[in-house]
Amino acid sequence: MNELEILFHAPATLALLIANVVISIAAFGNARLVDRLLFDMNRIRRFNEWYRMVTSGFIHGDPFHLFLNMLALYFMGPFLEARTGTIGFIVIYFTSLVAGSAWSFMEHFRQPNYRSLGASGAVSGITTATAVFFPFAQIMVFFALPMPLGVFAICYIAFSAWASRSNIRDGIGHSAHLGGALMGIAIVCLFWPEAPQNAWEQFVATLPTRF
Repeated sequence: MNELEILFHAPATLALLIANVVISIAAFGNARLVDRLLFDMNRIRRFNEWYRMVTSGFIHGDPFHLFLNMLALYFMGPFLEARTGTIGFIVIYFTSLVAGSAWSFMEHFRQPNYRSLGASGAVSGITTATAVFFPFAQIMVFFALPMPLGVFAICYIAFSAWASRSNIRDGIGHSAHLGGALMGIAIVCLFWPEAPQNAWEQFVATLPTRF
């Protein structure tokens, strides 16, 4: 089966792709809709609008932002859903989404004007969860550099942690990336403990034998 046929056998991935694209496109140029859905620290703290920790994950700042997140979901989601089942996949997606928002909430708690949007926290969790199951799957970083998915996940977490602590003002929600990525691994370790064990065994098997 090609990637498109695999996608149609992953109902949760397909539904989330459609939901993200439809809602994001509806929000492009619609400031009122964006204002109602995005992560807004001031409104969460003052008016207890906690729903924003989820709804902010279904809108994006621009088409390129949407494209990058949906591209990662398109390529990794079906394989993870096939491995965990649809319910397991949904659990990983939404717990990672909430964890990314929660990490942003804690990190930017004293910044009442902090606002963010995008599915990056959820997609980060999908990426790292997939890496635990398939650590040696090859991906193309920046469409050019081949790298094992497990190596990419480690580098991604390390960079997100550094960028989050450094308070880099690049318009990227590194705190959401970090929270979502860590939650993706945590959920896999909790419900599929054989996966990290298998990943470790695969890693050990690649080490040179000592005579």
